[in-house]
Amino acid sequence: MNYYVLFAGTVLIVLFSWFLSLRYKRYHGIARFFAFESVFILLLLNYRSWFTNPFSPFQVASWSLLILSVYVVITGYLLLKRKGKPDSNFENTSLLVKSGIYAYIRHPLYLSIFLLGTGIMLKNPEPVQLVLGAINLIAVYITARIEENEMAVKFGDDYRNYMRETKMFIPFIV
Repeated sequence: MNYYVLFAGTVLIVLFSWFLSLRYKRYHGIARFFAFESVFILLLLNYRSWFTNPFSPFQVASWSLLILSVYVVITGYLLLKRKGKPDSNFENTSLLVKSGIYAYIRHPLYLSIFLLGTGIMLKNPEPVQLVLGAINLIAVYITARIEENEMAVKFGDDYRNYMRETKMFIPFIV
């Protein structure tokens, strides 16, 4: 692994976390850092395996999750940007978005991080990659829980009702 690339990428993730969340006292950015970092390390470990044996079950599952991740992140981001009336960045919305994909799940952007990490992990599912995939899952879950507390403070009973009406990540299930 190229440690210069790891260092540079980690610095970028830290800056992203700071400018998008932490400077606004939105502390879900701390847990999200670990989700992004685990995905980044998975990418560094697995980039050579992306096109190896393209029709193996792991590769087919991997590409399916990667494509789904792109769809989920684009859909969630555009809805937040368009309907959430963000103040300074797309994450700092002034209106609670409950339509589109948000009518079914509360955290499509975090789901996309999990799908991305799992898709990359499946490119070469060895023990280190499986541990990083588990770190990604745990970090995404913790991030979502912290953000839910922040949103309950910001939007009050509207958000608490929204939590009862929708699932966290997977429609009708979780």
